[in-house]
Amino acid sequence: MMAAAPAFSQQGTKGEIKAEMIAEVARSAEAWNKGDIRGFMHSYWNNDRLRFASGNTVTRGWDSTLQRYLAAYGETKDSMGVLRFTDLEATVLSDEAGIVFGRFHLERKGGRSEGLFTLTMKRFGKDWRILSDHTSAAP
Repeated sequence: MMAAAPAFSQQGTKGEIKAEMIAEVARSAEAWNKGDIRGFMHSYWNNDRLRFASGNTVTRGWDSTLQRYLAAYGETKDSMGVLRFTDLEATVLSDEAGIVFGRFHLERKGGRSEGLFTLTMKRFGKDWRILSDHTSAAP
């Protein structure tokens, strides 16, 4: 009788995979807080099939998503403000895919906003990227 291989053996344990996904999300906030919008966008899949849904609008593609962020937040530390993520929960779907759910808190000169997000993430080599971002701001 052959023993079954442990789940997630090639890329790490479920706990390691969760930590990797959350670390990528944390890196995006670090870039945001430096005023580095392109560094923030590095966490997103650089592909025309990237999907970003927020405010009853769906934006498709990395370039279009970058333009949406630039139009809304600019590209300086001053205009972008301070972004925090809390209540992060990662769900591992496989060695190569997972979901991160959490809350965002953004403080900037134009005011304060917060809400929820769900990120569908995929591993490309050793790197995790966001394939789909569904963000909803609190009223």
